[in-house]
Parts: sequence; C-alpha cells; structure tokens
Amino acid sequence: MTLKDLAARRPIRDLPDELISQIAAGEVVERPASVVRELLDNALDAGATQVTVRLSAGGVRLILVEDDGSGISREELPVALRRHATSKIASLQDLETVGTMGFRGEALAAINSIADMSLISRTLDTEHAWQLDGRTGELKPAPRARGTSVEVRELFYATPARRKFLKTDATELAHCIEAVRRHALVRPDVGFAIWHEGKLVEQWRACVGPKGTDGFEAHTQRLADVLGAEFARQSVTVHYESSALRANGQPAVRVWGRAGIPDAARSRADQQFAYVNGRFVRDKVLAHAARSAYEDVLHGHRQPVYALYVEIDPARVDVNVHPTKIEVRFRDSREVHQAVRHGVQDALAAPRAGVASANATPAEAAPQPSLNFNLKPKQAFAQQAWAQPAIKFGANDVNRVSDFEALWPVPPGTLTPVAPDRPLNSSFAATPESQSFSPPQEVALPHGDWPLGRALAQLRGIYILAENSQGLIVVDMHAAHERIVYERLKSQFEASRIASQPLLIPATFAATPHEVATAEACSDTLALLGLEITPFSPKTLAVRAVPTSLATGDAVELARSVLAELAQMEASTVVERAHHELLSTMACHSAVRANRKLTLDEMNALLRQMEGTDRSDQCNHGRPTWRQVSIKELDGLFLRGR
Repeated sequence: MTLKDLAARRPIRDLPDELISQIAAGEVVERPASVVRELLDNALDAGATQVTVRLSAGGVRLILVEDDGSGISREELPVALRRHATSKIASLQDLETVGTMGFRGEALAAINSIADMSLISRTLDTEHAWQLDGRTGELKPAPRARGTSVEVRELFYATPARRKFLKTDATELAHCIEAVRRHALVRPDVGFAIWHEGKLVEQWRACVGPKGTDGFEAHTQRLADVLGAEFARQSVTVHYESSALRANGQPAVRVWGRAGIPDAARSRADQQFAYVNGRFVRDKVLAHAARSAYEDVLHGHRQPVYALYVEIDPARVDVNVHPTKIEVRFRDSREVHQAVRHGVQDALAAPRAGVASANATPAEAAPQPSLNFNLKPKQAFAQQAWAQPAIKFGANDVNRVSDFEALWPVPPGTLTPVAPDRPLNSSFAATPESQSFSPPQEVALPHGDWPLGRALAQLRGIYILAENSQGLIVVDMHAAHERIVYERLKSQFEASRIASQPLLIPATFAATPHEVATAEACSDTLALLGLEITPFSPKTLAVRAVPTSLATGDAVELARSVLAELAQMEASTVVERAHHELLSTMACHSAVRANRKLTLDEMNALLRQMEGTDRSDQCNHGRPTWRQVSIKELDGLFLRGR
C-alpha cells in the first residue's frame, strides 16, 4: 500500500486538545525569549509596577516571572490555562480596538502544553495566594504577596525535537534580556530586574517624570538607562503630530521618541526600536519611513539607531496579524509612513552646531548663538542680509558648473574673489622678515558667540580652522558648501519635472504582469521622473525616453529598478528621491573645490551659512562636514595639567 493510498483512506476527525495546543505553541513559542515576552505582556496588563525575571540555563531549565499586579482569583486560575480564555476582550469590537498587550488567550495554554508550568497568584482581597499545578490542575494555598508568579520548567520537554533547535545558554539568555529590554523601553514607570543562575544581570528602576508632564522626561531617562548614556548624548528629540484629528480632538497620528544622529549609526540594525500604541513591532512601513528620513545624511550602508513611539487610534491599526503580536497592519499606511518620516526628518534637520561635544561638561557647553534659532533653520537663513533671491534653472543647466557660482551668497561688500594662485589672506602667515603679530581683520558680521566660531585659517586648501568657546572647529569646506547648495536646490526645484531625452531606438524588455500594471498605473509619475515606459506587447515594455543626465546608462535596468520601487512605495516618495539624487549630483559639481584659497571673510560667510542650513552637519553623501576638538582634548595632546 502506497503512502498516497494510506492518506486517501484517513478519516477526518477532531485533533486532541493537547496536540492542538502543541501546534499553537509552535507559532507562539519559538525559544525561551518568546515565553518571557508573553509573560511580561500579562504582567504589564495586570498593572504591575515591578517585574522580576529569574532564569536558569538561558531560560531552558527555568523561567520565573514575578509581578506585583492585580493577581488572579482562585476561581479564575484553572480557566487561565485553557485555550482562548482571556479577560482582555469579549467581542469583535473589543478585538478591533484592543489596547492591551495580550488578547489572544492562547499563550499560557501553549506554554503549559510543552513545559512543566505552575502559577501562584493572590489578589488584594484574599488572605493568601493560591498555587495551580499546570500538569495535574491541583490547587493549594501558597505564601505570596499580591501579584502573580508564573514558573516554567524544562521548556520543550514534551517536544524534544524542538529543543534540539535551541542555541547555547548564553545565546538564549541574550534573547531573553532583549525581550525584557523592549518592554523596559516603553514602560519607564515599571521596574525590571533579570536574574540568571542566582546572579543579577540587568536591572532598570522605575522612572517617574515630574508632575504635570507627559512622562517624556521619564522616557528619556529610561532610554539612557537601557541604551546607554552615549545614545542619549548622540540623539535628538522627535516630536510630530499630524494635522488630522480624531473624534476626541487628539492628533490622528503622533510620533515621538529619540533618533540617533548620523554619526551614531551602526553597521547592524540592532538598535532600532519601533512601538505602536506601546507594543514593540517589526513593521516594514515604519522601518522604511525611518530609513528614508536618513537618506540624505547617512553614509554608505550604515544603520541608524532610534527609539520611536507611534500613537494612533486603535481602530486604525490591526494587531491581530500574527500569533506573536509583533506584526501590525495599518488602515492607512501612507499616513503613518509620512508621520514617521517627517518627524525624524524634522528632528535631524536642525544643525547641531553649538551643541556641546560628547566630552564637554555643562560648564563647557557653548552658549546660544546670536542668530534667531527660534525660527526654523530656513527662516533664520532667510533673515541674513546676504541671502540672495532664488535662481531659475533651465533644462540645459544641469552640467553647467559656472552658473552655480552664484549659489554661494556672501555678505555684500565684504568679499573679494580670490584667484587660485593668490596667497592665503591670513595674518597668521608671518614672513621671515617680520615676526610681529597683527590680529586678523574684523569680519563685517553681527557680533556674537557663533556656534561654529570665527575662522582662523585654511589648511591645505581643504579644511577651515575656526575657534569657538569649546575649542577648535575643523570644517571640510567642500562637503559643507555642497550641503548648502543642495538644500537650496531642493527648495528651488520643488514640483519640477526632470528633463528627459527620447531614445532613437526604444529599449524593449520582457516584463512581468506586475511590471506592466505598474507602468500603466504610474505613467504620470514616470513622466515626472523623465521616463516614458509604454506597453509594446502584452508581455513586453518599451523604454522610449530617459532622464537627460542618465542618457548614457542602461535604460532597461533603470526602468526595472524604478518600476520595482514604485511597486513597493508611494509614487511621491520615488519622485522626491529621484529629484534629490539629481540635485545632489548638481550640488557636488557646483560646490567650492579643494585647493581654492579663501579669505577669512569667505570662510566666516561659509560658517554662518552652515549654522542656518538644514542638515549641514553632513554632506549629501552622509560624510560629516565639521568636527569639534575641545580644549580638554587639546590639553591632553600636550599633557597640560599632568
């Protein structure tokens, strides 16, 4: 008898409850960290203010989670271990607007089916706690303060094949700690402690913000405690509220948290935390939105660091997507994408010039600059006397470098063009015949303690050296000017169409049905990008025009990549990115070149423009434009005070 014949003769029957629970456990419980996550969800839903996690052998031998929450009554303890039994929801409406961490009612039953489990719980109105044995169902009195203790021993003992897939104890312990960290980052009002083999490995005490605040100070402190003080120093505050309002008057989408500066980026994406209504999630929309906010300022394939919290109407997000509850689905993903992207972009846009360096003490921090930084950077820049009117560009201006000289405005009457062979105009360059020192000429700029300081000299025709209240500033003049030109081009080229060039012979390629549908649906967007892609046959597309600046490239490869990107994200984002890539190339060619000697006035003009330009801390390619060397660091180089 063949296997096919045997399968055909099997009758349809109900599966045993234990087998059903073990199948569910395969989805809910992947490793000890999964158990820790589910038990922490229950503890927080119970109103706990202190949670202690005790582990043995990385959680394989023992997981004990203790909380001081509301507890479970004696009558409800046996029900808690049944499949699909929960106190979180009672109707479909509750499910669609769920606001608790847990709600599926299958975690405890799944864990109990693959491990030796017991519960001890006590409510406020009872004399003592009650202990429930998960195997036998026996109930007996037990000593305990108010709250619940869930003990899980010998994980996967009932499914030994699953146990073989676990990693070393150290690896499983690291995953358990990470699960607790994710909860700790969103609940600063709760204290967390992790013990392993009787030793305290991590502890985060509860943080309470000042009265009358929204708890942001407490969150900031918890972020510093969990992610380190370095993250707090090298990150900026994110706060964004959408203009649309809910029925209760609250913003439809609110995004807040902290985003790491580009210099704090890492090689791995292991410091990216995104939360939706207090729940840690892995979502492509949020990840792409955050990453796109760093496009202009991140170098290479570095990964940004951030902790972002999204608040949205629970009815507009579906959390019932996956048994682990780590995935969500938004009703309007574009709305959330734009909120996260604009929130992070706005936070990163403000120049960090003037902020104390990481090694500076509060006493060494630079005072506020005299420029009006209460306005947005572009507004502050527009108030400067030497701001020039916008310059119009035609389709043939892309490769004309000379026309971009006007993009570097300087204070009228203060600058003199410098020929390449002209010596550096600095009084520090004393001749052998005269060793006397004369101070540099005063620059005709508003008096004040500027964040990027006052120019001193130029080094090798590449770097500008300046002095501020903290010490020495070193500026890469080409990178800095490139960003200034790029930001101005972006504002001038908004809503413009990229010039295109028709191909003498259309480039055809075999396309998938998805690519054909995308080309037909996004024809207007493709035209804005300078592309003309039309159906040549039911299974073939023809590229009839490409952007002028890319006329010598591979038209088919360009078309495929653009269509793939259009299929994955909204059309407006693709258009904006294409514009920015073109403008970045134009800015790079038009920026001041290395080995061009500048006067002190020209250097100071460049520094002042940097202070008022968005994202001026990085060039278009994500490289830093300036660095601060503090007096303390300089003293260390010369052993002063030792």
